[in-house]
Amino acid sequence: MDWPRKHPGWAMAGATVGLLVFLWGMAVPLAAAPAPIGPAAQQFVDGARITVELTLIFGSAGVLIGVLAGLGKLSRFWPLRRFCDGYVWLIRGTPLLLQILFVWLAFPEILPEGIELSDFACAAIALSLNVGAYNTECVRAGILAVPHGQIEAARALGLTPLQTFLGVILPQSMRVALPALANNLASLVKDSSLAYAISVVELTMVGYRVQAESYQPIPVFITIAVIYLILTTAFTTLTAALEAQLDVGQKR
Repeated sequence: MDWPRKHPGWAMAGATVGLLVFLWGMAVPLAAAPAPIGPAAQQFVDGARITVELTLIFGSAGVLIGVLAGLGKLSRFWPLRRFCDGYVWLIRGTPLLLQILFVWLAFPEILPEGIELSDFACAAIALSLNVGAYNTECVRAGILAVPHGQIEAARALGLTPLQTFLGVILPQSMRVALPALANNLASLVKDSSLAYAISVVELTMVGYRVQAESYQPIPVFITIAVIYLILTTAFTTLTAALEAQLDVGQKR
């Protein structure tokens, strides 16, 4: 993975274009494959697209939750701090599959009558809350790594607390937290497979359906594994290039 660090701009562009080309062009080689892959080529394409959509949605939401909860854990307002501590403790202490099932089964009972959540929305909420808890600790550690002297200097220059956070604390803390956040992103692609438990037709669910119809699990799951490898490679290339762009870990 040295090339993305040496040429981050080209790596980010190449990974983005490559991912888009793969998602919209993978049907061609899959359709040429023998049964059971060829006849189900479009199903694999649709499943991969849903997997990427799910990953991008709860990945973005997870970063936002991580930033807010990370700030909450450092707050001087103790009820907020305790709430964020409890949230992280609860999510990190229970299985992700259980969390997905809980949101799917419990939220329809909690929400006001007339509001319905799709299976996709339930999966996105559960996965966002899960990754947000792990991102919380990454963000908190990044904020604590910012030298306190820089915060004092910002205050001395007359910056407001919001300006200090947005202009001084957040950029530096995200540089520190980025490697851990990138590692979480690579896991997100694979964690999305658990959405099959509530009937979200993502890549793993497609595989289960195809192998159940064909009774040929080995070629089906090899195909799924290759697709997951390509997706995770694209995302890790993007994050590695972003780290290089921000000079994360570079000696000065």
